[in-house]
Amino acid sequence: MKADTALLVIDMQNGMFMEPYPVYDSQGLLERISGLIQKARASHIPVIYVQHNEGEGGPLETNSEGWNIHPLMAPTSRDIIIQKHTPDSFHETDLHAELTNLGITKVVAAGVQTDLCIDATCRQANELGYRVTVIKDGHSTWSQGNQSAPQIIASYNDRFQSFADTVVASDVEFCPV
Repeated sequence: MKADTALLVIDMQNGMFMEPYPVYDSQGLLERISGLIQKARASHIPVIYVQHNEGEGGPLETNSEGWNIHPLMAPTSRDIIIQKHTPDSFHETDLHAELTNLGITKVVAAGVQTDLCIDATCRQANELGYRVTVIKDGHSTWSQGNQSAPQIIASYNDRFQSFADTVVASDVEFCPV
């Protein structure tokens, strides 16, 4: 992946990892995405964090402890942070403008929640003309109804292949700028 690529880190906020209901495979997810961030930074690939904002009482209530980006992947001053209020990271945000200003044509997406924010953001990125790569083991969710989190993740990984490339985190190679 070249300089026209950015890493999108979506909703990796404390509230997604809090007991008693942390996201599925939370520790593994944190480790894999932290590794991707390190690879991107080492290759001078932009890292763009998307931070979800909820109203009072929500686990991602703006300016609460749950809203903060997880400390294992804290942004640096070089990183961009986009604030959002809906699952689609492009909806009423500056994400598209930031990517355009950087000359980005390809996005690599990882984060939470598979069936909401990852899905909505990646679909919109594709609609806007970006080449999308979804990290197959770099997104997660919770079990819902009669489906386990691993079943939901696998199902969405299959769906993502209709409009995105899918790779595991260990196979991602960012080319130095």
